[in-house]
Amino acid sequence: MGPILIAIVSFALRLFHLGLPKGLVFDEVYYVDGARDYLAHGVEVSGSGPEFIVHPPVGKWCIALGIKIFGNHEFGWRISVAIAGAITIYLVGRIAQRLFLNPRLSTLASLLMALDGLNLVHSRTALLDLFLTLFVLLAVMSWLKGHYWRSGIWFGLACGTKWSGIYFLIAFALLTVYRDKGRIQPFFKLLPKRFAQFFIVPVVTYLATWTGWFLSPRGWDRQWALSNPPMVGFGFVPRTLRSFWHYHAEILDFHRGLTQHHAYQANPWSWIVMGRPTSFYYGTPRACGGSKSCSQEVLALGTPLLWWLGTIAVGVVLGYWIRSLLITKKPDFVSGFILLGVAAGYLPWFFFQRRTVFTFYAIVFEPFVVLALVYCAKKYLGVPPWPKKKKIVIGILVLLIALNFLYFLPIFNGSVLPYSQWSYRMWLPSWV
Repeated sequence: MGPILIAIVSFALRLFHLGLPKGLVFDEVYYVDGARDYLAHGVEVSGSGPEFIVHPPVGKWCIALGIKIFGNHEFGWRISVAIAGAITIYLVGRIAQRLFLNPRLSTLASLLMALDGLNLVHSRTALLDLFLTLFVLLAVMSWLKGHYWRSGIWFGLACGTKWSGIYFLIAFALLTVYRDKGRIQPFFKLLPKRFAQFFIVPVVTYLATWTGWFLSPRGWDRQWALSNPPMVGFGFVPRTLRSFWHYHAEILDFHRGLTQHHAYQANPWSWIVMGRPTSFYYGTPRACGGSKSCSQEVLALGTPLLWWLGTIAVGVVLGYWIRSLLITKKPDFVSGFILLGVAAGYLPWFFFQRRTVFTFYAIVFEPFVVLALVYCAKKYLGVPPWPKKKKIVIGILVLLIALNFLYFLPIFNGSVLPYSQWSYRMWLPSWV
């Protein structure tokens, strides 16, 4: 019940003044517009013609669902991400229960997720990354239960939200194959099944997410194959699929060539320590008479103390994983699982040093940073019953994280602050 209750309370916090700030915030200008187009046309359009878009449809369909039910306004744009954020808090607790087999530790995991500012900001802004996080967690939860077919569907939906979901798919597919080597059933007899679960099912799911494009003649490059003959030997490929492939090649070229400077771009080295958080919104409200004496900001900043301790925790988990490998010659599953999640969501971005990237992408591997903290707490507490002094230490740390979260809450939810109070919360020059 712990994760459920924490998720419910957190959902209420996400609903509080969800319609503020007014208007489109940061990249909502792209995704809300896309959601409206999906409701009206099934594809994204610009005027009467097709529109080139660079992210798959699933996340925008989720935003569209909120607009369809609640209306085309700020609350309707953001309600879907608020729900997704609350579910991620619950799922992290459920995953922790699977890993640590202790309800108190699962409650701790959900509590730490609920006390993170990055999750809160994403839960109040209609972007795609929190939907990606949600589908990754659903896939990982199904994977932990051994439901690989279901996991393949969730991974397909993750890729159908953002292409970066493929890193998690590849990581857990390889881990599954590695674990199959130790099973009684012949290894090579399992490979076709794994190929179906981690390739065929995700691909079919991904293709299904583009149904609107396949059905509508207004999709970008939908008719490309009509005026472009197939390469030699590929005449058997249907025109629609050739157009679809060409469109994806254009999307890939866009992502590889995205090097335009942005004021809040951040090198991946700084993400995990929140070196350069992304400002989603900044304004000087009219209540301040047009002066700069008041500030209103939505800063995609993870709760600093949580992330700084989490960075240390990931290093500790890595140390325990290496230790298990050296001593037993068999890697520890729990520490390996946590490191795999961090690696899948984090390490690939280091190969895109010239690309314009942002710290808020870290939301997708944040759950595994939280799990690293819980792992360290478990190691410190030892075997139950836990000593009272150790429980007090953990309690004090959680209390400090909670106070840190509350201190930064006004710049998570866009509250109006005196400029001096806003300035006090800019702990690092790079946060401005």
